[in-house]
Amino acid sequence: MGTNFYLVRHANKQNGIGDVAISSDGILQAQVTARHLSGLLPVKKIVSSPLKRARETALIIANKSNAAISEDIRLRERANWGDIPGQTFEAFVQMWERCTTDRDFIPPVGDSARMAGERLSTCLLELANENPQDTIIILTHGGLITDFLVNVISDEELRRKNPNIIAEQSYLIKECSITKVRCEGGIFILDDIGCVEHLL
Repeated sequence: MGTNFYLVRHANKQNGIGDVAISSDGILQAQVTARHLSGLLPVKKIVSSPLKRARETALIIANKSNAAISEDIRLRERANWGDIPGQTFEAFVQMWERCTTDRDFIPPVGDSARMAGERLSTCLLELANENPQDTIIILTHGGLITDFLVNVISDEELRRKNPNIIAEQSYLIKECSITKVRCEGGIFILDDIGCVEHLL
């Protein structure tokens, strides 16, 4: 059976630079997501990115599921607007898109897409070894989830889930979407990607 991971992107965040909180719409998204996740098998733990938008989403989900929360710096985003002082949003987007198309490009701050995906993979493998056959919610970021998937799931399997996944990866993982993967014997199996039905 292996360890079930629900990779949840943080809720909608406030407009702004740096480590911003979730918005009022994001609070509602997180509450709906919390109700949905509370209907799953008992959740042993929630592990969150240290960034505020992920932590706040995790707290709302934890209040509904009564699961313990921990933080792991490996769940942070590939790069964050505001990490480079004075960087415009346009320059940040240009840097982000270069990282997406050239997976080995290392930006001035942050990680390459390949390195970011490896971070999440290492984190999940450790959790799977420590929690065999458990269900764990991971609160993280859209870019990191796609970086991870492109690293560990074959192109053929990804395209079966979404034929345009490579072109659309920057827009695929919506706020509070759920991507489900299983880890069995150190191998990741993709069950669902970017599911938002619970938000409709």
